[in-house]
Amino acid sequence: MKSDVVFALENAGWPALLLDGTGTILRAAPAAAKTFGPVLEGEAPRLSAIWAPENGVTAEQFLVQWERSPTAALPLKFRVKGGSVSPFMTAICSFSKDSQKYFVLQLLPETAPLPGDSKGPPTDSSQKQKLECALQLARTVSLDFNNVLTTILGHTSLLLSQTDQKHPWRNSLIEVEKSAVKAAEIANDLGAFSLQEREPRPQVAGNLNSILVRNVELLQKAQKEKIEWTQQLERKLFAVKFDEAKIQQAFMKVLENAVQSVGPNARVTVQSRNLELTEPAQDRDLRLAPGTYVCVEITDNGCGIPLEVLPRIFEPFFTTKKEGNHRGLGLAWVYGIVTNHGGGVAVSSQIDAGTSVRVYLPAEKRIARESSIDSGNLNGDQTILMVDDEDLLLTMGQTVLSAYGYKVLTANSGPKALEIVSQSKIPIDLVITDLVMPTMSGQELVEHLRRLSPQIRVLRTSGFVRPLHDDQNDLIYLQKPFTSQELLSKVKNALISSE
Repeated sequence: MKSDVVFALENAGWPALLLDGTGTILRAAPAAAKTFGPVLEGEAPRLSAIWAPENGVTAEQFLVQWERSPTAALPLKFRVKGGSVSPFMTAICSFSKDSQKYFVLQLLPETAPLPGDSKGPPTDSSQKQKLECALQLARTVSLDFNNVLTTILGHTSLLLSQTDQKHPWRNSLIEVEKSAVKAAEIANDLGAFSLQEREPRPQVAGNLNSILVRNVELLQKAQKEKIEWTQQLERKLFAVKFDEAKIQQAFMKVLENAVQSVGPNARVTVQSRNLELTEPAQDRDLRLAPGTYVCVEITDNGCGIPLEVLPRIFEPFFTTKKEGNHRGLGLAWVYGIVTNHGGGVAVSSQIDAGTSVRVYLPAEKRIARESSIDSGNLNGDQTILMVDDEDLLLTMGQTVLSAYGYKVLTANSGPKALEIVSQSKIPIDLVITDLVMPTMSGQELVEHLRRLSPQIRVLRTSGFVRPLHDDQNDLIYLQKPFTSQELLSKVKNALISSE
């Protein structure tokens, strides 16, 4: 069974099937093979092979009828291994990719009410299967959405980096980039929802300064008002374990609040510093236990927050902003992200004098790795192999990397990448691979590459699947969607670290 469609349920503990529009079974979870036996083996098994006549219509007729009148879950009967017929509460959903129709069937192998049965409503387990089907769709949409956004961000940021400041189209390009960044937040939230906390995103040690610098650069490019930015960053900052995408969102929301609050003679200061506490300490309402921290402080000279309002600023849906579409989730979101990292947030403010937001995160008492490259020196001449099942992403990566001097090879699958590596007459300095691909996953590709060429360097990318074990995770992982500058910086760091 083969399919170019990502099937997130391939390791499900219950029978799950991916079908094309004709009823051919493209992928099946191991539990399905265990339940239905050898009938699912072969080049193109069909749903009709396990479909029971007791259902009243053929499998093909059922799919046509279901598409006309979809139902999230309903009782059906199937032939199981050994030839007997068993009832299953079947959750069904469909989606389209590249103009092709696909169905996902999940079969709950428990007693469930059948037509005419008087046992009552569907069980809680069937409701669980319906939710899993919805989550499968969310995962698929999130993955595809992230790939498209990566292409948009890559091309747009490349054009911005090579466009004169006074070019008449520059403002439009900036708006496209801002929209893509906002859409990326939606895609990440959708991905996080689909995972339902069962696949927690790992936190790896890194340097918070790199996140702060990146966020300030994004706001400086996008801002229309003149703001004086000051960055006072600790050169020997302690290492902090963090989820890069989430922490970047948290700092960006604090910075956006600062930018929105300032008026004439606007100033925003961003500071980072190490903090070692030998005894408990208090900052406003935040109590800090003894330990090692990194403190990030963002200060503006804006309108300030009234004293009576300060106690409510972390409440969901509470906002002091009267204009625009504000949901009041900004600081509540920041608070949730920071506390999930084991840290805390303190805010002090004075009317017409400004606001200071201090984020404290637990740290390791060792110097965090600093970026070893100059942001203006992103060129290179090495050979890079880029691997992704999305041709749009391969084209974007080749365009960006080639523009900065790299020799770029592309492969749209793991087996094709291995073929290129084994047959290449010139050494490949770096492989960039997506982690979620059909046929052979990115992690499986990495394992094959290590056996084929132990010294080869790998940069892994994904929308929300992150490698769990690696000594230099902060250097060799790139979160989708990313800009051309983020891609180039990660590539440069990965190449330099291997020297």
